[in-house]
Amino acid sequence: MDTVSQAALGAAVGVAVMGRHRPFWQAALAGAVVGTLPDLDVFIDQGDAVNNMVLHRAETHAFFWQLLASVPIAYLLALATRSTRLFRRWWLMATLGLFTHAILDGLTIYGTQLALPFSDHPFGLGSLFIIDPLYTLPLLLGLLCTAMCRSQNRRRWNGLGLALSTLYAGWAVGAQAHVTQRVMATPEAEGLSASQVLVTPTPFNTVLWRIVLRHEGSYQEGFYSLLDPLKAPGRPIRFTRHDRGGGLEAVTQDYPKANQVRAFSKGFYALSDDGRYVSISDLRMGQHPYYAFSFRFAEHRSPLRGIDPQRIARRMPLEPGLAWLWQRALGEDVTPPAPENG
Repeated sequence: MDTVSQAALGAAVGVAVMGRHRPFWQAALAGAVVGTLPDLDVFIDQGDAVNNMVLHRAETHAFFWQLLASVPIAYLLALATRSTRLFRRWWLMATLGLFTHAILDGLTIYGTQLALPFSDHPFGLGSLFIIDPLYTLPLLLGLLCTAMCRSQNRRRWNGLGLALSTLYAGWAVGAQAHVTQRVMATPEAEGLSASQVLVTPTPFNTVLWRIVLRHEGSYQEGFYSLLDPLKAPGRPIRFTRHDRGGGLEAVTQDYPKANQVRAFSKGFYALSDDGRYVSISDLRMGQHPYYAFSFRFAEHRSPLRGIDPQRIARRMPLEPGLAWLWQRALGEDVTPPAPENG
């Protein structure tokens, strides 16, 4: 998730664990710092653009390494606040602050390597978008009310914020399961396994969901709003088919950088060739033709040869993109904005 969400979650966990044992501001600040620590790995250059993607959310997000790191972090917090007698409570706060960060990231589609060093599998449930105000606002409001309230039970507001944000995350998981069930019943998904179907929320909400059906040489993309049955009962999900560059598979199967993206994306990728460069896109993040992670990894130089991967990001125009998102979430059958170059 985004930094604001992780800091808010960490602060809420800090206040909940430390309770009346430490001042509110101190527990909230310490929790916010701990809650954002795992994402400091973005400042580590892993050598190239593909590694920077694949190795983000790795060791710093793995439960095993977090558990080990929680001990010195707790000791430093206890020293800094002159409360070494509360070491065990600081340790619990540090552990929960790190663990909840990793779990929240695991609810997004990106891929979080929770089980390192025992497995490098990138866990990504895909139930929450990386920025979702409806998850973050209850945490922020709970903290704000706790800070402003003067009663002895003021920390209940923080607990309420934590409870509401957790319930919202649970709602997102349930909504995703509902949409997935709806998708699997469509003719387009007939014969596909669960590993070939991707259902993720569109930006900033859990009402409108993006669907990708992965086939051998192509993929189909569609959108489903939870309000569709109210707006147009019986309207089928409209899918658009796009090429995955199947003809490039044989000639690029020995390119390590392409294979890293193939594995990390769990097969949800597309290859393309513009006549000069061969590129690979992770289909899980973004929507056609705007993908957050696309990389040039080879160029035509008689014969095709590998190059240092270059990240290329094509962003949807903001104003028409938000207008489409709002309309489609409300159940209107509108098509996404076309690329500016047509």
